[in-house]
Amino acid sequence: MTENATSGPEGELAGKPTSVSRITLSHIMTAGDANLLGTVHGGVIMKLVDDAAGAVAGRHSGGPAVTASMDEMAFLEPVRIGDLVHVRAQVNWTGRSSMEVGVRVLAERWNESSPAQQVGSAYLVFAAVDEHGKPRTVPPVIPETERDKRRYQEAQIRRTHRLARRRAIMELRERHVAEGLDGADGA
Repeated sequence: MTENATSGPEGELAGKPTSVSRITLSHIMTAGDANLLGTVHGGVIMKLVDDAAGAVAGRHSGGPAVTASMDEMAFLEPVRIGDLVHVRAQVNWTGRSSMEVGVRVLAERWNESSPAQQVGSAYLVFAAVDEHGKPRTVPPVIPETERDKRRYQEAQIRRTHRLARRRAIMELRERHVAEGLDGADGA
């Protein structure tokens, strides 16, 4: 248990404040990161987002965590070769074995003193797993600031929508199969 964790009822993991696992990953974009347009490939940014979010999820859960989904990856501005990219991530919400990690991507010219500009954002869901790849319990996150509390509430809304969307899609697929409308060639 960390010094910053608070104890829960017997048998429950102690909660951890948001700040305990928050990180910033910084990386200079080079020509090897470029796409055909000469800016940084979106997949490079997505990998940095996943790397930072995975580190946060692992820190918060105290062990391995795997990416379960990525929601709302938004590219707000292009990232250029020579930009210093900062990927900031924190746990917004926790369930029994899952965590939502919020990520902000900022970029600044490596050789200028102008402030970093937000160029992207994403929400990822991670599942904590044991050595056999089975889900394991995660500590609850304890929002510390009003912003953390807002992020926690927004994450609950995203989770509700994600589960409702999944349920609606599965019901539609089951209906189509029952009616013989789906062939073997679809996803």
